[in-house]
Amino acid sequence: MSNQSNGNASAVHPSVQPLFTPFSIGKLSLPNRVVMAPMTRSFSPNGLPGADVARYYRRRAENGVGLIITEGTVINHPASADHPNVPHFYGPALKGWSSVVEQVHAAGGRIFPQLWHVGMARKIGSPPNPEILPIGPSGIDLSGQQVTAPMTESDILSVIDAFAQAAADAKSLGFDGIEIHGAHGYLIDQFFWKQTNRRSDRYSGDSFEGATRFAAEIIRAVRHAVGPDFPIALRISQWKTANYTAKLAETPEQLAAFLEPLTTAGVDIYHCSTRRFWEPEFKGSDLNLAGWVKLLTGRPTITVGSVGLNEEFMRSFASGQATQFTGLDGLIERLEQNEFDLVAVGRSLLVDPEWAMKIRNGRFCELKPFTVDALNSLY
Repeated sequence: MSNQSNGNASAVHPSVQPLFTPFSIGKLSLPNRVVMAPMTRSFSPNGLPGADVARYYRRRAENGVGLIITEGTVINHPASADHPNVPHFYGPALKGWSSVVEQVHAAGGRIFPQLWHVGMARKIGSPPNPEILPIGPSGIDLSGQQVTAPMTESDILSVIDAFAQAAADAKSLGFDGIEIHGAHGYLIDQFFWKQTNRRSDRYSGDSFEGATRFAAEIIRAVRHAVGPDFPIALRISQWKTANYTAKLAETPEQLAAFLEPLTTAGVDIYHCSTRRFWEPEFKGSDLNLAGWVKLLTGRPTITVGSVGLNEEFMRSFASGQATQFTGLDGLIERLEQNEFDLVAVGRSLLVDPEWAMKIRNGRFCELKPFTVDALNSLY
């Protein structure tokens, strides 16, 4: 086990002390509050993660990341993926994920797989199964176009079963928990969002009870598959990849109504995706989305969104300019106030495996800036 991952490398810099305090979720103990955010990398040919993927995650564990959430891994459904090199979480790919878990644990890390179905974000004819049509609650894509028929009850049950099986496999492989991807306009989020859920049955997007039913059934099935003590995280967002101003909830009261069925179903941790973590979610309060979700549910939350950076992530991809570290002062203050519990870091950890240790030790001048070139390699 790495000395660095045990936190013995040197004293924590006083300015970031709250970020490096332990945190527990049930029986899972984390050495600090730093989470590696899930980032699609598409470096798993034919869906099979290799030794390079295991080394990629191990490097972050060796350098003090408290919890790693993997890139999105697709469940065992023929329409779950839209790229041939996005990793599977079924079949032969499980051998590769077993190696990832072994490597991360050997370095003293903790790791969740993110379980994913892209739904109507998938285009007709997309690999790896071009003959299979995309699926969604109403067969409507993110732009509002009718593309396919709505999902049948049989379709819904098959996806629920696939999520439950993936979660059971994650536990068998030794993962420390799982994250269900319910954000950004992918399948589960398509049930949440009225624009893509125009059903008239019990899954209807006309009420929060109906809109959350599919996700709640997945969560209950996953809980049944993994037992009471295995952490289940759910990633949620208001924004969609096709609509940055989209809102599932316009008020705290609506957010409470949206969250209640999900919490009751068994969510342990909410991963609250925003583009800029410092932006208030609702007028009249400085709380961000993670802050409101924690207040309303009592569950631990993960905040994310341009942590320590001077440019929002989509703009950084488009501009091609280096994204520089700008400090963590506002983040640390919110963490000290218990607005949220954990902090997910994406681009900075993608480009710099040593980010957490450099932050811990106050080596801020050594941090590597993010550039889009980092997307071209897996290191």
